[in-house]
Formats: sequence, structure tokens, C-alpha cells
Amino acid sequence: MGASLNEIKQRIVSTKKTSQITRAMQMVSASKLTKSEANANSFQIYATKVRELVTHVSASLPDDILKTLSEPDAGEINYKSMLIHRPVKRTAYIVITSDGGLVGGYNSAILKQIMTILEEDHQSPDEYVMLAIGGTGADFFKTRGINVAYELRHLSDQPSFEEVRKIVSLTTSMFQNEVFDELYVCYNHHVNSLTSQFRVERMLPITDINHDEAVEYEQEYIFEPSKEVILKQLLPQYAESLIYGAIVDAKTAEHAAGMTAMKTATDNAKTIIDDLTISYNRARQSAITQEITEIVGGAAALE
Repeated sequence: MGASLNEIKQRIVSTKKTSQITRAMQMVSASKLTKSEANANSFQIYATKVRELVTHVSASLPDDILKTLSEPDAGEINYKSMLIHRPVKRTAYIVITSDGGLVGGYNSAILKQIMTILEEDHQSPDEYVMLAIGGTGADFFKTRGINVAYELRHLSDQPSFEEVRKIVSLTTSMFQNEVFDELYVCYNHHVNSLTSQFRVERMLPITDINHDEAVEYEQEYIFEPSKEVILKQLLPQYAESLIYGAIVDAKTAEHAAGMTAMKTATDNAKTIIDDLTISYNRARQSAITQEITEIVGGAAALE
């Protein structure tokens, strides 16, 4: 019985240590979540304005504007190619996941939805290619033999615009070189600390937003020096805002999932500790009762 008591006591001690770790991780995730929510909310104002301007300018340009836009200098990205709509032979997906675990069902929810899209929308693996942001997604696709054209691991918890610009330049170059013909960004949208929703947003080409959304923006602008020059500056900013906004949103959902997972782990540890404490007290009471019985029996034998 003594060994059993020691075993239960050791389990209580180890579970308490674990709960202290999960509690600390919960607080860290909560701090990151607060920062990410503030960044996401402030960035949304900028992203909405850029989208409005690109929609308005591109919709007001003549159909042959692609021919009049100047060609980029040597080594520069041809951002006007972002407006080119061609027959879709291959689709690319930017899939945003976390680099590690301890985030509950955050990653599995995204990857399950992606696999459903691939099964329902494509007949052959040659019809799609993956660009993975986050080690979990990259490893998941590689294990299943899915083509991963690009992967980015260890993205910072509060991503900078510089990190995103590299992704935009790469994807635009790949689109321009016809590695794929359309590009979607797939991630978990943060709703609140307990809820996230899977989203798929089209990034390239951006032709389809022109006339459908321009009606919503009736404000007139005075363009200086010209619409063409302004559009050339706006297109990369628009692409950056799409991807950066998705990454910030996904990171916010990731921190929320991590906080929730660690809170659940902490609560479960407390429950286990309570149950073990009851078991320990019962075992100790039984041991004391047994000792008293033995003492009483020994005393009776001496009489």
C-alpha cells in the first residue's frame, strides 16, 4: 500500500508541473492573440481602401490597357500580368498552417478542407500545386506525395510586410511564367477566441473583381500622373494586402486555438489532480485503518 501511495503522490506532483506549463503557455498565447487581433483590425482599414482603389481604377480602364502599360525593367516583376486571365490548366493554393502542434484542431480543420477541395475540384495531381506557409502543412503534403512548389517555415508570430513581399514576388513570378493559372489563399479566419472559419480567397488573377465590385464604389478620384501609373503601384500593394491580411488573420486564429487548447489542457490537469487526490486520500485512509487493525489485533493477542 505504501508503494501505491508513493506512486499516486508522484503522479499528482508531475501533473501539477504539467498544469503549470500549460497555464504559462495559455497566458503566452493570450498575449499573442491580443496583439494579433489589434494588428488584424488596424490592417483591415488599409486593406479595404487598397481593394477599393484597385477595383475602381482597373474597372475604369479600357480593355486594351494591358498593351499600354509599360514593361518592367530587367529583373523586375511584371505586375501587369496579375490582370491576365487565361484558361486554367493548373491551380495553386497557398495553405497557411502552424509550424508545430499544441493548437488543438486548428491544422487538421484546414488540411481536411484542402483535401476535400482537391478531391472534388481536380481530376489529376497535375492540375494543382501547393505553396505551404507553415511546417505542418508542408510535411502533410509531402507525406502524401502532393507537389509542394514552395514552403515557408518559422514565420514570426507577428509577421512583417517584408516577409510577405517575398511571397508576393515569388507567386507573381510563377503566375507570370505560367507555372499555374490561378492562385487561392486558404486559411482559418479568426471569428473569436473559440471559433474560426475556413476561408478560400482568390488572389490571382484579379480580373474578375473589376466590374462586379466597382459598382459599390461611387466616389470619383482625380488621378495624377495617370491611372496606368497608379495601377502599376497599386497592384503589388493589393497582392501584398491579400496575403498579409490572410497571414495575420490565420496567425490570430492560431493563437486563439493555442490558447483554447492550453486552457483545456490546464482544466483537464486540474480534474486529474482532483481525482488523484481523492484516490490518494482513500488509499491513505485504508492504510491507516489497516495499521490500526493490526495494532488492535496485536494488543488483543497479548492479553
